[in-house]
Amino acid sequence: MDFELTAEQQAFRETLRAFVDKEIMPVAVEWEHSGRQPTEIVEKMKRMGLFGLSVPEEYGGLAVDMVSFALVFEEIARGWMGVAGTIGSHSIACSMIARHGTAEQKRLHLPDLATGARRTGIALTEPGAGTDLQGITTRAVRDGDHYVVTGTKTWITNARHADPLPVLVKTSLTEPAHKGMSVLLVDPASEGFGVSRDLPKLGYKGTETCEVVLEEVRVPVAALLGGVEGRGMQQVLAGLELGRINIAARAVGVAQAAYDAALGYARERTAFGRPIAGFQAVQLKLADLATEIQAARLLTYWAASRADGGARADMEASMAKYFASEVALKASLESMRIHGGYGYSQEYVVERLYRDAPLMAIGEGTNDVQRLVIARALVSGKGRVGW
Repeated sequence: MDFELTAEQQAFRETLRAFVDKEIMPVAVEWEHSGRQPTEIVEKMKRMGLFGLSVPEEYGGLAVDMVSFALVFEEIARGWMGVAGTIGSHSIACSMIARHGTAEQKRLHLPDLATGARRTGIALTEPGAGTDLQGITTRAVRDGDHYVVTGTKTWITNARHADPLPVLVKTSLTEPAHKGMSVLLVDPASEGFGVSRDLPKLGYKGTETCEVVLEEVRVPVAALLGGVEGRGMQQVLAGLELGRINIAARAVGVAQAAYDAALGYARERTAFGRPIAGFQAVQLKLADLATEIQAARLLTYWAASRADGGARADMEASMAKYFASEVALKASLESMRIHGGYGYSQEYVVERLYRDAPLMAIGEGTNDVQRLVIARALVSGKGRVGW
């Protein structure tokens, strides 16, 4: 299979790279440490159409192919991973609405979401249920032409901006549990809906991550995604396939930034009368990182191209997410080692990369879960190694 980018994809990447180099990288270190929200960057991303990545053109979106989708998150994460998060959950939710929403839901939400006039996210995780989504306890009980929703969601990106917020709920307590799960498009202005707190984080600054409380929130039946109960888990899993490509691409961006910082520093820093890039121990680290980052990139593009083919790419997306996130962890640590004491300083970008990298090994399903997804696909015969 040929992984060479098309001319359109190459031009798109260059546009993204120029934007990141000019608008994000010069301010990321200062703004991240001060806790400043990247409002100006977000506004420019709106004008570039990046909030419409997964929105069909008929609703004003870009409807980009999955390789181009990956390029967006790779390049933005190279500059500041937290900023990539602003459009990450948004893009997953938009994709879910575009794929599964009723005609009225698409008409009502997608045009504004495509421009960024409104944002969205996705509320899956709960204090007692993360990887095991079937263990959620948020309930939606039918009451006439409304559902009454009660529960708590946590680690929700864009929670303070999401309008609507897709919320995974249990509309029935049937067994197996996934058959009783649905997604509701919740209006944040509804009585009983509230963001209770912002969660303090090691990294992933620049976008809010919140806990959301729903206390007997009345949600119209018309807000049931797709209009049919019991489809929520299927809808979410399709979205998470996109999400894992997103995370893999972010991991590649973080790893690339760590490598770039290490290489630049190794060329400039001298010890014993010569640049440390001349020492074999440093050269071997750089060689390993360059090789593994390129492998992660190609694995991510491969997963994206498989998704572009229209078939489910669960195994491929899991492979990309698992491998790329582990490379990001290694690259950030090795870059810090090459920097020595300066790598531990907040004056250098590598300490932020070191704090951002672990999220990719946890988010969108832990890496242990990705390994299980891969193994089950191989054992069942649904997935295979090779072309």
